[in-house]
Amino acid sequence: MSSFPHRGFRFGVQVSKETSARSWAELARRAEGAGYDVFTMPDHFTDQLAPIPALMAAADATTKLRIGALVFDNDYKHPVVLAKELATMDLLSDGRVEIGLGAGWMISDYEEAGMPYDSPKVRIDRFIEGVAVIRGAMADGPFSFSGDHYNITNYNGQPKPVQKYPPLLIGGGGKRVLSYAAREADIIGINGTMTAGVVGPEALSTMTAESVDEKVAIVAAAGAHRLNDIEMNIRTFFVKVTNDRDKTVEGISSMFGVTKEMIDASPFALIGSVESCIEQLLERRERWGFSYTIVGAENIEECAPIVAALSGK
Repeated sequence: MSSFPHRGFRFGVQVSKETSARSWAELARRAEGAGYDVFTMPDHFTDQLAPIPALMAAADATTKLRIGALVFDNDYKHPVVLAKELATMDLLSDGRVEIGLGAGWMISDYEEAGMPYDSPKVRIDRFIEGVAVIRGAMADGPFSFSGDHYNITNYNGQPKPVQKYPPLLIGGGGKRVLSYAAREADIIGINGTMTAGVVGPEALSTMTAESVDEKVAIVAAAGAHRLNDIEMNIRTFFVKVTNDRDKTVEGISSMFGVTKEMIDASPFALIGSVESCIEQLLERRERWGFSYTIVGAENIEECAPIVAALSGK
């Protein structure tokens, strides 16, 4: 039984690219039309659109769809620059920005760009300072900040966002980031543990139901004083609406070299008939507090009946 109060369900879709302005706008409108609340993008140097202009274009093409990265890597942009961009997007979208931020994990990005891939400790230290700088830049009036990584002097970030406090999503898989997120974030994304810098066996081994129990317990303990203020989020990776759940689970488990039982129980998977998927999401909210679920662009249509049944409930 989760320690988190019941929240109404929200759904997001994680997207990365299209081939033209028109098809990108259509993708955003399809997501909004199918009842999704949030349009999110990764932040990597791989074959994807750059999140800031692409998310702004998605907001322009829609009227209610919220936008955010899952998640911006704090190391790729100075937080003063990112804060200005996010506040501008919030202004131009009439207050639809959600700020997703992380410490960075994907080693290939750093290697290809020639950026130092510091230890997790240093990246997390810098990320925590980055959050403070972004918050300071968006707050009323000038602020100064003195840290090991950033020094800000009497800076008054302009424009200010339309939302006084755009919601902050922090995704994490390890104890330090999850504990920090429990104290500071509005939305907490539970991830696999990405210490290896790649999605491989090590990350998959931390996506089991038992592993998620441990991660959620860390959040519940560190955020015990503010559980009502926390929205719990998960990005599902293995999604298939099908009447042959067993066969699909079997296929996925053999493809990734994990047991059928692991995929069966993992909240990172959402597989089965519409009714079965609805059941699974209700159980996950009960057990872990997950009320905000994100699926991939390829799942927009097949998951639409699930979104229609649960959104806001």
